[in-house]
Formats: sequence, C-alpha cells, structure tokens
Amino acid sequence: MTDDRTPTTDPSPDDRALPTDPSPDTRVSATGPGGAPPAGRPAPTVGRPAPLSGRPAPLSAAPPPTLRRPAAPPRHPTDQRRPDLLAGRITRGGDGPCYCLVTDDGREYALHGTGMGTFTTGTTVLVTVGPADPAATCGPGTPLGIVRISVVR
Repeated sequence: MTDDRTPTTDPSPDDRALPTDPSPDTRVSATGPGGAPPAGRPAPTVGRPAPLSGRPAPLSAAPPPTLRRPAAPPRHPTDQRRPDLLAGRITRGGDGPCYCLVTDDGREYALHGTGMGTFTTGTTVLVTVGPADPAATCGPGTPLGIVRISVVR
C-alpha cells in the first residue's frame, strides 16, 4: 500500500493510458474533463520552461524588482579615501631625500624623506605621507614628509 508521498516503480494507470510516441492522430490531452489535470498528474506549466535535468526549477517567474533612482546625491563620499595616502609618478627622483610626485589629477607634491631609497623619474609609487619638515625645501609643489614609499608594479 502506498500513499502520495511514497514513490512507486509501477506506472500509474494514467501513465499506461498515454502512448509513448504520440502521432498527430493519437494525441491525448494533458488535461481531463473540465480542463483539470487527471488524478495523480501535475498541472502543466504555462509560460515557464521546464527545469533541465539535475537543475532545480526557478524560484520565481517574475523579474526581480528594479532599484529606484536616488532622490539626491549622497551627503557623504561613498568611496572613503585615506588623506595620508598618495599614488602617482615621480617627476624628480634620485636617491633623496627630496622627490617630486605628480598624481593622476595633476597635483604636484614636494616630498621629503631621508633613507627612503632611489626612485627614477617615471616610477609609479604609493606614498604614505605625514607633516612636512619645515627645514626642508624640496622645490615646487605641496610640501609633505614621507612616512613610507613603495613602487607600484
């Protein structure tokens, strides 16, 4: 004896009534009298593709909701940038202690740092900066002190 939740290996009487290869003359309707599916058979899905074998059926046939356009620009920057971190190209290099850095937005910085290494002109670097040494004069640009400098590859 089986119930609706127990699978059986015997075909149901409704499955035996359907031909395996229906020809145009011997097609059997998937619905019974009154448009309802026969007992034991699921209702056919309309407008939704059948799931591929081994894949679950889609969760919803409706498209996901679209996001509304914001009413105003954000009040605070969405990309927080560290104010002590600069990236750019060395335009005046050498073995230090003065270097000149130009960022992508065209700002020029006069960097000062002893023992930071040798950087050739055109090298792209990432620099952590600090307050400028008042005694150092490294040329044109905004004066800043170098805390750490590394080459970007």
